[in-house]
Amino acid sequence: MSMQPWFPDAKLGIFVHWGIYAVDGVAESWSFFNGQVSYADYMKQLDRFTAAKFDAEAWAALFAEAGARYAVLTTKHHDGVALWELPLGRDVVAEYADALRRHRLKVGLYFSHLDWSHPDYATVRPAEVEKENRFAVPEEGREDPARWERFLAFHRGQIAELQERYAPDLLWFDGDWERDPAQWRMDELKKDIQARQPGVIVNGRMLGHGDYATPEQGVPIEPPDGPWELCLTINDSWGWQAGDDNHKSVRQLVRIFAETIGGGGNLLLDVGPRADGTITEEQAERLRGLGAWIAPHAEAVYGTRRGLPPGHFNGATTVSADGRRLYLFVFDRPNEYVVVRGLRNAVVGARVLGGPAVRHERVGGLGHVPGWEYVYLGDEHLDPLCTVIELELDGELEVYRRHTRD
Repeated sequence: MSMQPWFPDAKLGIFVHWGIYAVDGVAESWSFFNGQVSYADYMKQLDRFTAAKFDAEAWAALFAEAGARYAVLTTKHHDGVALWELPLGRDVVAEYADALRRHRLKVGLYFSHLDWSHPDYATVRPAEVEKENRFAVPEEGREDPARWERFLAFHRGQIAELQERYAPDLLWFDGDWERDPAQWRMDELKKDIQARQPGVIVNGRMLGHGDYATPEQGVPIEPPDGPWELCLTINDSWGWQAGDDNHKSVRQLVRIFAETIGGGGNLLLDVGPRADGTITEEQAERLRGLGAWIAPHAEAVYGTRRGLPPGHFNGATTVSADGRRLYLFVFDRPNEYVVVRGLRNAVVGARVLGGPAVRHERVGGLGHVPGWEYVYLGDEHLDPLCTVIELELDGELEVYRRHTRD
């Protein structure tokens, strides 16, 4: 494991899906793989991808305003188009990395293992073929292991180039599902990556050789053990698509964010810039709105750990690093009070984060069985997006999970 402490403390990252697919606003890579557009028409976008208004400084400033601590840019999607090799007259990946670092954000680079454009990619078949597709696998009986080895050399070379040119803090891989572990030789790849950068973090899409899990588009009901990250689109698309205006509200994003960090994860929130490099105002507005909520509640966000197990509180919670403060995320308007159950600790103080102290009392309980902690809230205490209550405990958090009678 190469997990660095900055990652679980970061809480929010920005995912950036930016590539030639933004020219026509089609789905990244999948549009030709699934036959929505022809491969030839998809690749014609190359000549019209100019990045003419790309401003890495503006991106980084916006991401920092959102409260993010890192970002992940798609340097190569499944279409095989390497962003750093495009003839733009500038290195947009270097500009991105440099701007993030000026704003003290960690640099993440997305890279697809598979490559539906490379002539040597579709040359071997895994034990179980997920989908017969000429971009993914050869016809039975037409395997060519020598060409696969040639592709692996190319694949390794591109990853080495990304590390040597940009020294990313995080390598975010995708596309591992089309080959068996023995074909990818992921154990060998992980060693090579860490030999070049011992501190680099690698996400979980490495067939068991990554550092953290990456669920998509839904907060897990049972969060993964260890570090993890929820990948989420602001609307319904990863890259820019002109017709997709189904944007999540800031309130929805705040709630998803709280649920994610309450389960011990990070939120990797995606934006899809236009082909010219500009981020739509609809998406920028969501990022600014999320950041405006995070800023006064930062104490309950950064540097905290996963909160109470399910059943103790009807909402998300986080716990301070020392375990002596419990943060309650109140999503809905309470009817007089909210309740925490199974809390062994005495609560010595309760306050609205950034606001006044509030009344609380312990009700019920018997011996070693704790009762209910009632925290009273009026409308004057409520944040329009999500209210955060800090409970100060008499010691490190201890919960009671089972009730047995001898």
